[in-house]
Amino acid sequence: MRGAVRERGIIRSMHPNAPRIGFPSVLAHAFFLQGAVYLVRPATSYRALELGVDPGLLGLVVASFSILPVFLAITIGRATDRGHEKQVLLLGALLMLGSGAGLLFASPSLPALLGWNLILGVGHLMSLIGEQSRLASAQSRNMDKVFGFYTMVTAVAQAAAPLLLGFLGGAAVIPDTAVLLRAYLASSLALLVATFFMMRHRRQVSATREPAPVKLRAALAVEPAARNTLIASIGLSMMVLCTIDLMQVYLPALGVERGISTQTIGMLLALRAVATVLSRLGMDFLVRSVGRARLLLGSTGISAVLVGLLVLELPVPLMAALLIGAGLGLGLGQPLSMTVVSTAASDGTRGTWMSIRLLGNRLGQSVIPVGVGIFATALGAGGAFLVLGSAMAAATLAGIRPLRSMKE
Repeated sequence: MRGAVRERGIIRSMHPNAPRIGFPSVLAHAFFLQGAVYLVRPATSYRALELGVDPGLLGLVVASFSILPVFLAITIGRATDRGHEKQVLLLGALLMLGSGAGLLFASPSLPALLGWNLILGVGHLMSLIGEQSRLASAQSRNMDKVFGFYTMVTAVAQAAAPLLLGFLGGAAVIPDTAVLLRAYLASSLALLVATFFMMRHRRQVSATREPAPVKLRAALAVEPAARNTLIASIGLSMMVLCTIDLMQVYLPALGVERGISTQTIGMLLALRAVATVLSRLGMDFLVRSVGRARLLLGSTGISAVLVGLLVLELPVPLMAALLIGAGLGLGLGQPLSMTVVSTAASDGTRGTWMSIRLLGNRLGQSVIPVGVGIFATALGAGGAFLVLGSAMAAATLAGIRPLRSMKE
C-alpha cells in the first residue's frame, strides 16, 4: 500500500497533471510489451528459416500474428468497458509468456510455429487493449501529453529491441533463436510483473460518474460528425502503423537492391526511431501552437510525401534526411490518433472504440502488406515506398473534412 502511495506521489511531483492510474506502471508495461514484441517477431521468422521453411512462406508467419485479433478486438474491448480490464491485462501477459515458452520448447514444425504465433498475437492484443483502455480512462488536463509520454516510451522500446536483436544475434546470418527467445521470455516476465503493479491501481472513474458501458450497437451509433472523426483518425492510425512496420521489412530489401550495407541500413532505421522519440517529446508544444487536427493532418501528409520519395535512387545522406523527416511525422500520428479517439468517443464506449482502432491496425497489418508486396514484386522495393506514401496521402486527404470539423 505504501509503495502504491509513494509511486503516485513521485509521478505527481514530476507532473501535477499526471493521471491517477498508476502511470509509472503503465509506462513500464508499455515498454516491456513493445520491446518483447519487436524482439520476438523477427525471432519467429529466424526460427522458421531454421526449420527450413521457404522464405516465400514467411508471410504466413507474419500474418498469423494478426489474424485472430481481427475477430477478437471488439469483444476484448467490450470486456474492458464492462470492468474486466484487470483480467484482460493478466490473461494477455500470461498468453505472451506461454507462447514464448511454446516457441522456445515446442515449435518443431511450421504448423506449431504458426499456432504459437496465433496465441502470441492474442496475448499482445489483450495487453495492448487493457493498457490503452487504462490510459483512455485517465482524467488529466492534458491527454495529449499523457499519450505523448506513453507513445514515446513505446518508441524507445521499439528502437531498443532491434539493437538487442543485433547484439544477441552477432555476425551470424541466422542467429541462435534459442538465445533470442530466452530474451523474449525475460521481457515477458517483466511484463507480467508490470501487469501486477497496474492491477494494484483502480481504473479511474470520472467525477461525474461515468455511465455503465452501453451495448455495442449503441456504442457504434454515434453522431455522424463524431463517427466520421473516429473513422478518419482510425484510418490514419492504421496507415502510420503499417508504414512503420513495413519500413522494417522493405528498407533492408532496398539496401540489397542498391548495394547499401546492413550497417548503413541499421543506422537509417535507428535514425527513424530516434526522430519518432524526439517528435513525441515536443508534441504538447506543437498541439498548443498548431492545433490537434492540423498537426495530425500535416504530420501524416508530410510523411506521405517523404516516404514516397524513397522510390528515387538517392544518396545515403538524402535518404537519412527523408527518414528523419518521416520519423518526426510518423511519431506524431499514433498518439494524436489515440487522443482523437479517446476524446471523440462518449463515456462507456472508449474501450470499444480503442479496440476498433486496434482492429483497424491489425486489419491493415494483414491486408496492406499483401498489396504492397504485389507492387514490390513488379517495381522493386522502392515501389513499396511509393505505394505506402500514396496510401497515406489518400488517408490524409480523406480525413481533412472530418478532422477539421472536430472540437479541439
